[in-house]
Amino acid sequence: MYNIFLWIIIIIGGGAGALSTLYIIASLFGTLGYKIYRTAKYHVSLYD
Repeated sequence: MYNIFLWIIIIIGGGAGALSTLYIIASLFGTLGYKIYRTAKYHVSLYD
């Protein structure tokens, strides 16, 4: 009985951790891509 609840908590916690990690990675590459695109198209500094 307790084993089933433990596995449910493990799966939910692992899924939440995996989704948050994927979001952080995607937003990092999205931000870098947007900054490089702005630099190439509008000749804006990469640090603005």
